[in-house]
Amino acid sequence: MQDFLSSAMPFLAVALAVAAGLIASWLLRRVVLRLNRKQEALRETSRVARVPLRLALCLIGVRIALALTTDDAEWRRNVDHVLVIALIGSVAWLAIAVLLIIETLVLTRYRVDVADNRRARRLRTQVILARRIGVALIAIVALGSIMLTFPAIQALGAGLLASAGVISIVAGLAAQTSLVNVFAGIQLAFTDAIRVDDVVVVQKEWGRIEEITLTYVVVHIWDDRRLILPSTYFTTTPFENWTRRQSEVMGTVEFDLDWRAPVEAMRAELKRVLATTDLWDERVGILQITDATAGFVRVRILVSAGDSASLFDLRCLIREELVLFLQQEFPTALPHVRLESTPSAAASSQPAARRPGKLDASDETAARLPSDPHDSQLFTGSIEAVQRSRAFSGPGEDVFEDRDKSVAAQN
Repeated sequence: MQDFLSSAMPFLAVALAVAAGLIASWLLRRVVLRLNRKQEALRETSRVARVPLRLALCLIGVRIALALTTDDAEWRRNVDHVLVIALIGSVAWLAIAVLLIIETLVLTRYRVDVADNRRARRLRTQVILARRIGVALIAIVALGSIMLTFPAIQALGAGLLASAGVISIVAGLAAQTSLVNVFAGIQLAFTDAIRVDDVVVVQKEWGRIEEITLTYVVVHIWDDRRLILPSTYFTTTPFENWTRRQSEVMGTVEFDLDWRAPVEAMRAELKRVLATTDLWDERVGILQITDATAGFVRVRILVSAGDSASLFDLRCLIREELVLFLQQEFPTALPHVRLESTPSAAASSQPAARRPGKLDASDETAARLPSDPHDSQLFTGSIEAVQRSRAFSGPGEDVFEDRDKSVAAQN
């Protein structure tokens, strides 16, 4: 009977150790949830750490139980070695789960589905990249720790220590491109050059930053394609970031028209179109003639919108409405290619006859549409235009004087 108890004691101790590990993991999770009862997201995300926590505590209990109930035999050392490897893996798994929980809790506090989400998107980018770096470091440390548990590998490592310099040089040359991309990804995360959900134009493609990793960046193109670029592209190549500080943007719509184009009528029609759409953010909406050469006049419309998607639809709407307006109301303003013969001097000196009380089309347009020169000015004529011009007026004379004084003082 005593022999049976002595042989069954290790199994009973292992069973008690497993039960104690399960109970301890349950109590620990309950305590953490009770202390953070206001964190609703913690209850859902903490489930990812439940299995590795139970496994780690049970393995610790089993090792202690075997050490107390068995002798130092060869089989126990082999079993203990397996338990150590499993414990290292479970602890690494638990550490990765904790990183996932921390990431979820941090991202839950900062929403990105609001209008002003620049800070939240920057933090989201940094937290995601930091979590990925942490996972990579944990995996490397765990793998190295497991390898160090084998005596043969330890001896091999001591033998290769003398040639570590040569190996590091060879490895550095072989992984040069990968390491450059890794450091570029870290630079993108903490220099705030781009963030997740930023609207960018890269390689003449307009899209949104969908994912930033340590080695590459995924750009979601407007037509649902994905453009995958190495991280070094965004640190070495110029690109457009339309949401670097704000999402408001301006865009143009251009028409090449005949010299008889009704500018004031088009300006009034533009005001009507902008007043009837929610795509316009009421910042900028002007019409100007920017060129008058080669038999045509170029009419440019400059409008603003709250974001790039709204701006695209707004430009298309204005283009469609004004094309229809010119077709129906002023077909003579459409582009024409024509040949005109010069009349004789006697005929040209006679003024054109006009019936009394009859106005031509240009007089009717001028009488019907009041002209406001401020409507066609981008940098002058209004408070907003003057404020806009100051952004391009330079630093000012006082700054130049201070620079001259500082240069003279240094000399």
